[in-house]
Amino acid sequence: ESLKYFLSRSRGSQLGAWTSAQSSVISARSVLESKLYEMKNKFSDGEIPLPSFWGGYRLEPETVEFWQGQADRMHDRFLYSRDTNGHWQVERLAP
Repeated sequence: ESLKYFLSRSRGSQLGAWTSAQSSVISARSVLESKLYEMKNKFSDGEIPLPSFWGGYRLEPETVEFWQGQADRMHDRFLYSRDTNGHWQVERLAP
């Protein structure tokens, strides 16, 4: 499934996957630009392979709760629930 999704992405996005170690600290944007230039040259002759370190998770939640804390303890809480037709219903919950 990761390969199918990777191949559906644009060439630029595929190159970006090879270019950036996501969420790592970098000293400057020029670090990314230099690495992107390197990856464009490396993969200039065809398809870009799926990186071994690239992937993801498919989440299919049935419920999700959002909670926003307030100083007076009158927190905002919302519960999203997916019904049998796949539509999301939202309910406000008491703090």
